[in-house]
Order: sequence, then structure tokens, then C-alpha cells
Amino acid sequence: MDVKTFLFSLPEKANPEVLEGHNTLFHFDIADAGQFTVKVTDGKLEVSEGFNGEPSCKVSTSADSFAKLLKGELNPMMAMMTGKLKISNPGEMLKYAKIFGLA
Repeated sequence: MDVKTFLFSLPEKANPEVLEGHNTLFHFDIADAGQFTVKVTDGKLEVSEGFNGEPSCKVSTSADSFAKLLKGELNPMMAMMTGKLKISNPGEMLKYAKIFGLA
């Protein structure tokens, strides 16, 4: 599954009850795949191309590294330490990692 397909499938996968009361904005800057905004607002998750709004967390990586993270072939902590994955606010990402299917 490519990055774009994965991100645009998030609204179908996310449980609205889990998202209820949460508000956040993520920017995903994926080399070779594009830039995406993932917005969570009161139980609703929306994905759009490009950067919209001021993010709570920005994630930067390559399409190859992102695919390996999704498959469990790349450890997120190791990817961060080696510079393959940059997360501007790791605490925010940890909070939403399960919702996004990254944990």
C-alpha cells in the first residue's frame, strides 16, 4: 500500500468514538509521495493533499521509509535516531499512533 492510499484510508479505519473530544492537525511531508494534512476534529478525521493550517505535529520521511514503518520492517525509534524519520512533536504522534495504525 502506498503512502497516499494509506493516509486517505484513515477516515474509514478510525473509530469516531476514539476520536471524540480530540482535536489535532498533522502534516505528513513524504518525499516521493507528496504533502498531506490529517485533521482530527470532534470525532471526525479528514485527510487532504497539501499543508493546511498550523500543525500540532509534522512528520517527515521518505515514501520507502514510511512503507517500511507501516509493514513493521522499520522501528520508529531507530528511524528517528538515524534521521530516516523526523517528528516535530513525538508526544502528539504517540497519542495518535494507534488511531493512525502506526503502533
